[in-house]
Amino acid sequence: MQMNYICAANIRPIIMFEIKSRDKETNARTGLLKTPHGDIPTPVFMPVGTGGTVKGILQSELANDIDAKIILGNTYHLYLRPGTHILKEAGGLHRFMSWERPILTDSGGYQVFSLAGNRKLNDEGAVFKSHIDGSTHIFTPENTIDIQRIIGSDIMMVLDECTPFPCDHRYAKKSIALTHHWLDRAVERYKTTAPFWGNEQLLFPIVQGSVFDDLRRISAEKIAEAGMEGNAIGGLSVGEPAEEMYRIVGIVNEILPENKPRYLMGVGTPANILEAIERGIDMFDCVMPTRNGRNGMLFTSEGIINIKNRQWMDDFSPIDPETPSAVSIRYSKAYLRHLVISGEILGAQISSIHNLAFYMKLVGDARKKIEEGNYKTWKESMVKKLSEKL
Repeated sequence: MQMNYICAANIRPIIMFEIKSRDKETNARTGLLKTPHGDIPTPVFMPVGTGGTVKGILQSELANDIDAKIILGNTYHLYLRPGTHILKEAGGLHRFMSWERPILTDSGGYQVFSLAGNRKLNDEGAVFKSHIDGSTHIFTPENTIDIQRIIGSDIMMVLDECTPFPCDHRYAKKSIALTHHWLDRAVERYKTTAPFWGNEQLLFPIVQGSVFDDLRRISAEKIAEAGMEGNAIGGLSVGEPAEEMYRIVGIVNEILPENKPRYLMGVGTPANILEAIERGIDMFDCVMPTRNGRNGMLFTSEGIINIKNRQWMDDFSPIDPETPSAVSIRYSKAYLRHLVISGEILGAQISSIHNLAFYMKLVGDARKKIEEGNYKTWKESMVKKLSEKL
């Protein structure tokens, strides 16, 4: 893959992640992350748009009704389909999908990890077979940077190995050694290549180490030393108890620099997000709002609803009048239940839009409470309420 090479000194972005406020009792903070495609207030939730689309939702709905500040794309899926040649001809992912706001792309490492028997890891990279046609490919620290350059995402992730849960200490130690070896090569590639479309791109390394405190500390120190524009925590929300996840986040955030955004990958439930914000996390993504929505699970200001239950059959109240989305206020629970039970596509769309709008309101409210300095009290009441099944 032909890339443009330039002097490392000339490509360092003028970043800007500014911490705006801090909570009085916790490590929660608000901030502003500046990118070429717009400023992102933090804490922020990123809807998952794996293959250039957040499933079933128009970009206009994402921008206007949901007000997503940034979305996430997936390098593995975009590389396989439509392919880098199409993205190059289209002018990058922003133009291809007609999305003017920021995009973050993960490196595809998690997707390769999830292929299990269809992939093999070595020092060079990850050899895997496509889930589409069985063809063989390799991801390396270098070519995943090259692919993300062509995609044109505002934030790129390095290639890493996501360890399974559970795994033993020896395996996890060997895994972070590989992840750190890949990190050095990815950073070198990043520093010696130019953005393909002229817009600066930020690079985030990923802390790994399973649930082992010593390995997480080693990995966090390595990631911090890389000196990149932001940092991520991976390998969580893969089956470990929630309290283990919170403990690891606390340990890692003692080491990661405070003046850079911290991204907790693949998390999670509303309660997970609020607990992680308390511990100093700024960025989140998860398929849960859309995936669960398509299956009839709604997150609301009063708790969790399974819209398929008979109790909603003749409930003509709005889905959730506290969620500032047109669909949440306009449509009734009874109507949405009818659509979902009938298998109508509109049911999945309404549920997904509502859930994402709810998540946006949740992190927006969190920002307000942090600014007011009373995040902890509010969080404790919200975690209890949002975890209840109605």
